[in-house]
Amino acid sequence: MISSPPVVRARWRDVDLIVELVTATVTPTVVAAWLVPDERRRRDVLSDVARLWVEHALLFGDAFLLAGGTAATVWFHHYRPIPAPVRYEQRLTEACAGQVERFLLLDRAVATHRPAQPHNHLAFLAVPPGPRRADRAEAVLAGSQRWMDTLGLPTYAETWTGAHRDLYLRHGYQARGDFPLGNGLLVHPTWRLSPFPPGRRNAGTGHWSSARAVRRARNDRLTGPVAR
Repeated sequence: MISSPPVVRARWRDVDLIVELVTATVTPTVVAAWLVPDERRRRDVLSDVARLWVEHALLFGDAFLLAGGTAATVWFHHYRPIPAPVRYEQRLTEACAGQVERFLLLDRAVATHRPAQPHNHLAFLAVPPGPRRADRAEAVLAGSQRWMDTLGLPTYAETWTGAHRDLYLRHGYQARGDFPLGNGLLVHPTWRLSPFPPGRRNAGTGHWSSARAVRRARNDRLTGPVAR
C-alpha cells in the first residue's frame, strides 16, 4: 500500500488557508500580544501582516501544507538578498493602522542576527491549537524539511520558547546564541546543515556568521512560535 505524502507544496490558491493557519498560530502568543496590544484588533492586524509575507514567500521561497490542510510551513530562499514586498512599509502601516513601530523593531532585530551565508529560512511554522497539535507540528516540519534538504543549503529558523526550540532540535537543528528583542522577550535562533550539501558548501563545523546590515531589516517578517 502506497501512503500519501505528509506534505504537499502549496500553490497560490492556498494563500488564504496558509494565512489563516499562521494567524491562528501566532495570535495567542506572547509575541503577538507585544506586537498588537489591543486584543480586539490583534487577529485582524496579524492576518493582514501574515498575508503580506505569505504572498511574498510564494514569489521568493516555498510553502508546504500538511495533508488535510491543518498545518503549514513558509520558507524564504536566501540564495542572495531578496527584495522587500512591494510598498512594504506603506502596506505594513496600513495593516497596523499606524502602530507599526514594534513590527519594524522586530524586523530589525531578526535581520541583524540572520546568517549572512546562503540558506533557506523557515519563517513560519503554522500549527494552530487543536487536536494532535504536537503530532501535526512534527509531521509538517519533517515533511517540509525533507524538501528543503534536497536544495543542498543550510536551513535557519528563529524560535520563541524552549518547547519551540526543542522541536527544532529534535529535527537536527542546532541552537545558536539567543538575542533579546529589548522587551523582555528572547529569540532562540537555530541552524541545520543539509545532509546533501552541494560540493563543500556545508563542510566544516557548521558555524555561520551574522549579517549586521540594518538596511536588510525589510527582508524580515513576523515569525510566530508554535507547537508545544
